Amino acid sequence: MKQTILVTGGTGFIGSHTTVELINAGYNVVIIDNLSNSNADVVDGIEKITGVRPVFEKVDCLDYPALEGVFQKYPAISGIIHFAASKAVGESVEKPLLYYRNNLNSLINLLELMPKYDVKGIIFSSSCTVYGQPDPENLPVTEQAPIKVAESPYGNTKQICEEIIRDNARAGAPYKAILLRYFNPIGAHPTAIIGELPNGVPANLIPYLTQTAIGIRKELSVFGDDYSTPDGSCIRDFIYVVDLAKAHVAAMKRILDGGQEEPVDVFNVGTGHGESVLGLIKTFEEATGVKLPYKVVGRRAGDIEQVWGNVDKANKVLGWKAEATLAEALSSAWKWQQELRRRGIM
Repeated sequence: MKQTILVTGGTGFIGSHTTVELINAGYNVVIIDNLSNSNADVVDGIEKITGVRPVFEKVDCLDYPALEGVFQKYPAISGIIHFAASKAVGESVEKPLLYYRNNLNSLINLLELMPKYDVKGIIFSSSCTVYGQPDPENLPVTEQAPIKVAESPYGNTKQICEEIIRDNARAGAPYKAILLRYFNPIGAHPTAIIGELPNGVPANLIPYLTQTAIGIRKELSVFGDDYSTPDGSCIRDFIYVVDLAKAHVAAMKRILDGGQEEPVDVFNVGTGHGESVLGLIKTFEEATGVKLPYKVVGRRAGDIEQVWGNVDKANKVLGWKAEATLAEALSSAWKWQQELRRRGIM
């Protein structure tokens, strides 16, 4: 019998791609999303790619009765992948209470409901922001690197959520948890049927970049060129979203197949390589042949100077590895932007 996975935020960027990979791996999927930063049409795209239509319920994880109603309606849920959260670093600096309310309470509601409905495990969508700015000797950063004071309320919510999961496990909660610390997910499905499509002006780099390249935005802002990096711009570990999605499938399999003995485990999910923002722009131009208008502006509050991950643990324990090159990931993002133009969306 197929196992059923609940994907919160499943119509979002990473959630939709993960749903595709879960279906491809033979799972049933129930998506819940409040559609605050996504569109229900994504479910149609998932069906086009996989030939299977996942269940979709418009539910906000902050609405406890509605959330419990999902578990009552679908009693076979074995595992949860929890994406639903507010996620823009800059916005979190401006609206910290929004971030604490959304990101903490949604998780707490799920953790309270899991034992009641015999849910075996949860994959938590964490972030490399929990490392803050790692000391030079800790780059590339491993899972054992010190957790530093967060540079933003967004990063702090990820730290606190990890602590909530650990504390609840120590208190005897009957579930397994895996914390996946993402680096910077980019790109779109190779079919260009689904991709990153935030509502309004994008807060993430790549959709803003592709919208600029196609003429929707005047120019891309590079936040600072005076950091202590080779070209002065921030360095990140950019991972292809489909590779990232496959890491969730590997993590869920580890939990549900009994491969995880400890209550909580943590994995970095990245490529293991750092690239600067200016270097990424150059790679995009080379991969697509499109000249990108950009300007350097002042540093942005909450930004970390440089971080990239050591992913040896995920490679060995989960049997997972990022495969796409940066050029391939950026080309897929551009193909997606062109498809949006073809469809008349933007």
